[in-house]
Order: sequence, then structure tokens, then C-alpha cells
Amino acid sequence: MNPQGIAVLGATGSIGTNTLDVVARHPDRYHVVALSAHRQLDRLFDLCLRFAPRYAVVAAGADEAALQRRLRAAGVPTEVMSGPAALDFIATLDSVDMVMAAIVGAAGLTSALAAARAGKKVLLANKESLVMAGRLFMQAVAAGGATLLPVDSEHNAIFQSLPAGYAGDLDAAGVSHLILTASGGPFRQLAASRLADVTPDDACRHPNWSMGRKISVDSASLMNKGLEVIEAHWLFNAPASRIQVVVHPQSVIHSMVQYRDGSVIAQLGNPDMRTPIACCLAWPERVASGVAPLDFRTLGDLSFEAPDLDRFPCLGLAFSALEAGGDAPAVLNAANEVAVAAFLDGRIRFTDIYRLVSDALAGMDLAASDSLDDLLLKDAATRAWLGARLS
Repeated sequence: MNPQGIAVLGATGSIGTNTLDVVARHPDRYHVVALSAHRQLDRLFDLCLRFAPRYAVVAAGADEAALQRRLRAAGVPTEVMSGPAALDFIATLDSVDMVMAAIVGAAGLTSALAAARAGKKVLLANKESLVMAGRLFMQAVAAGGATLLPVDSEHNAIFQSLPAGYAGDLDAAGVSHLILTASGGPFRQLAASRLADVTPDDACRHPNWSMGRKISVDSASLMNKGLEVIEAHWLFNAPASRIQVVVHPQSVIHSMVQYRDGSVIAQLGNPDMRTPIACCLAWPERVASGVAPLDFRTLGDLSFEAPDLDRFPCLGLAFSALEAGGDAPAVLNAANEVAVAAFLDGRIRFTDIYRLVSDALAGMDLAASDSLDDLLLKDAATRAWLGARLS
């Protein structure tokens, strides 16, 4: 079996790092063709030394030149490139069989779309691709003949719990509901009166998962779960009315599928992203991920509760955006990115995130964009509109 070529977009983030950990365990199956990072030059340099990719992509031209000099001095033949066009280039290389789309935020949309149009096996960890441009993205997957595999632990769990060969028809598959589990984040038991005073460091102390700061804040507000609801809608062709969210603090059950006969099929595992990554890399086979198996003899209690939409209204806001349709999810996503960045910078309070996103949904045109260019203009307009309110 010839090793499959992989491009890891967002190689220095948590998903990229875990992907390369699994890849390194199976050198007979996978070889790294290309890596990308935004500004983490030292970490990208180390990865190039270890995996010797054909290409490395960074954000800026100055970083491109600096990294290229270091690699040449070290005798590494990797060619360094920069900018969005370079991301699209490595995502569509003939030598790339699969693309790990793990760039955080809207910045990862165009390269993920390029991989889909090129018919790649797309391992999707960039949820914004579907939140912003679900219709356009799924059209690109169909037109390119791509294989789309969800990396998010919740969507990967649903993917594993649906019947083999699920074709996007819940009724034909006998499915009643998709059930997304949520840990509840670091503020699950915090009094509502104290939420306005939490700090960015408080929000980034997730009880179960090690994640980047932006997604950690989204988890703390439950906006991340709302974005996952929108993502599940597009991945599995499920209306909002058939997607449920349940808080499961232990993060052992990663999500479930409820069938009309009363059965519930769930995927369980230790909270380690290498499990869904390995599932996607090897699908439809299974390979070792490096994750310790669950020991049910020592597992302890598993508990569940309804999400508190009064304390965490961002989840309800995401459901409303999905039901509104059009560009509402894209506006939601753009506004949330701006608001979270402002919170992490100390310019607003945690509770202001909901208020600002809600204001954007009320103040922006939500009519559906007809093209990617129009959608990107709407994204930029939302950011500018909210940025002006923050200045």
C-alpha cells in the first residue's frame, strides 16, 4: 500500500499537532506533503525538520523569507510559500490525497473549499466552513466528488453512530434526533451574577479539553455548541427541530443518534482529539490513535442535564440563526469572532459577547448571498459594522 499524501492546514494548532501525532505512528500509511501555519514560525520549523514536507505555507511574505532561510541553513528542502493562494495551492496538489482543514475561523474557508472542489478527502475541523457557507460548501463537495469527514468529536461521534452509508435522509435511516453533547464548559455551575466578571484566563480553563483560546471561549459561552448545531445541519441534512443538545460534563459520550424505535447509539471514548482524527484518517478502516481505551470498571458516573439558555443564551442565538436561514449563520459567526477577540483583548465583558452578536443579527442584512465573493463581503461588512461599535 502506497502511503497517502496529506496536507495539514493549521499544523501548529491543537488539531494539527494531534493529526501529526497520529500520522507519525503510521509512516507506512501516511506521508506529509504540506504544512501550514499562521505566524508560529519556530513550531513550523521544527515540524519541517521532523516531517520534511514538500511545501510549507505561512501568512506573510516576510515570514516566508525568514523560514526559507532557516530551512536552507538546516539542509531541509521544503519550499516555503505565503498567503491565501498558497493555501489553496497545497490543498489541491495532485500528490495530496487528504486535507486536514484545521485553520481556525473564517480564514480557513477558501482553502477547505478548494480541497472540496478538487475532490480530496477533506477532514473538516474548520467548522466555520459550514457555519458561514454550508450550502456553497456542500455543493462544492458534491461537484468535486470529495469525501467529507467530520473531525469535531461531536460530529465524528454522530458520523460513527449513523448507519453505514447514510445518505442524508433521517427518515429513511429511521433516525428520530441527533443529540450533541456539551461539557458545559468552565462556567457550567457558576452563578449568572458572576459571569460578567470572568476573565479570559477563566474562560480558557476548560475542564476536559486542551484547545486554543478562541474555541475555549466559545465553549465557555456555549456558542461553540451552537456553531456545531449549524454544522450538524449541513453535515447530516438535519433540521434544527431534530437536533438536540444535552450537557454531559464528563465528555465521555461524544454524541448520540436516537432512532425512532427507541434505540440510542452513542460513541464513547476518552476526551482526546486523536480518536476522531484517527477515525477520519483511516476511514473506513481503523488504526491506533495513541489514546488509552476506556476502562468501564473505573469510569464512574455519567451525568446529563439540559443546557441553561438563560445563563448561556449564545446557544439559543445559534439555533435562531439556523432557523432564520440565509446569511444569518455567517453573520453570527463573523460577529462572534469579533466579539470573542474583543473579550480576549480585555475590551469587553464575557456577557457582552451575546449582546454584540445579537445586535449584529438585528442590524445586518441576512438575505442569502449567491456566491462566495458576496458571502465574504457580508462577512467583512459584519466585522466592520461591529468593529465600529467597539471603537
